[in-house]
Amino acid sequence: MIQRKKPELLIPASSLEVLKTAVIFGADAVYIGGEAFGLRAKAKNFSKEEMAEGIAFAHARGVKVYVTANILAHNDDLEGAREYFAELKGMKPETCDALIISDPGMFTIAKEVWPEVEIHISTQANNTNYQTYLFWWKLGAKRVVSARELSLEEIRTIREKIPEEMEIESFVHGAMCISYSGRCLLSNYFTGRDANQGACTHPCRWKYAVVEETRPGEYLPVYENERGTYIFNSKDLCMIEHIPELVEAGIDSLKIEGRMKTALYVATVARTYRKAIDDYFASEETYRNHMDWYKTEISKCTYRQFTTGFYFGKPTNETQIYDNNTYVNEYVYLGIVEETAAAAHTPVTNEQADTVLARFEQRNKFSVGDTIEIMKPDGNNIPVKVESMYNEEGEPVESCPHSKQKLWIKLSELPSQYDLLRVKA
Repeated sequence: MIQRKKPELLIPASSLEVLKTAVIFGADAVYIGGEAFGLRAKAKNFSKEEMAEGIAFAHARGVKVYVTANILAHNDDLEGAREYFAELKGMKPETCDALIISDPGMFTIAKEVWPEVEIHISTQANNTNYQTYLFWWKLGAKRVVSARELSLEEIRTIREKIPEEMEIESFVHGAMCISYSGRCLLSNYFTGRDANQGACTHPCRWKYAVVEETRPGEYLPVYENERGTYIFNSKDLCMIEHIPELVEAGIDSLKIEGRMKTALYVATVARTYRKAIDDYFASEETYRNHMDWYKTEISKCTYRQFTTGFYFGKPTNETQIYDNNTYVNEYVYLGIVEETAAAAHTPVTNEQADTVLARFEQRNKFSVGDTIEIMKPDGNNIPVKVESMYNEEGEPVESCPHSKQKLWIKLSELPSQYDLLRVKA
């Protein structure tokens, strides 16, 4: 009998479309960034209007929304942060469920402006021991995100030393930074774009060579193959095979990395972890019996091979990828079904009036006659043939070469609203 409560599944969202995908495909909570003060400045992020719509959509389905404000603030950021928190507080009728903050100054301002808001302390704050957790608890934080450098044994000790009602959140899937809890100086040093201000250029994925200072331009042969060596390029974290250990350690929220990722990535990871968590809490036997499905499905979104990070001890040379910086990409994202309707209620006049079509915004090219796949939130993947396709004016087209075209399509099996369409790469 499992004694621990079922952990929250916390999913990233870079846009309103991705937020809705995360909610439909199994998130208990999503975390998003506004147009300022988050660490993903290059993400699309949310305008105030999109944030309000997204929060309302999530809350209507029992899903929480957390807003990131986790930059390491400079003096010039502070007054703007005060105005930003006041704006978030004033969003009615729906407001976010928590703020994610790393900087003590930002924490102080949030508490002054919005004393009742729940605050979660970001991994950027280097939360590596139980005294740090207790420090934030005494200041009024509800949850602390563990540093990625912690083992499960260290997290178990933290769980034992902190109040029962205090929450631990830990990353369980996604990209790993070559830095301490994501606090990296490489981007700022090389390009002047500060990773701790939301402008990281990801230099950990670049190709490097060694040059001796008295022989400039003479590259020493330290590479693994003819493509060079990627000495900072970590494999991606994946703990899908270790849900029992995560639960036993006392982690309250299982966090997925990826506020720069597509709806296909979010749908794939959310659906797979949702099923794994639910299966485990049904019975460990069910969870073990479905392991091949989890591993197959999780590999259908972009990834850089997998590692368990620091959870079972310090990483070795086996956790790095030395010969390339490219993702494995097995499927291509086509779009999300926005609605279905009988042809009589669409601009399409070529079809019989009672033929049901699906409307969506296309993200990658495909053609009439192709076999694509409907990815459903319940775990089913349904191969279908594209029988016909129409543009917004209802005119038949054979393919859709232009990104973000609005299309009506007839498939050999009817999809539902919010189903995701993809095709094998």
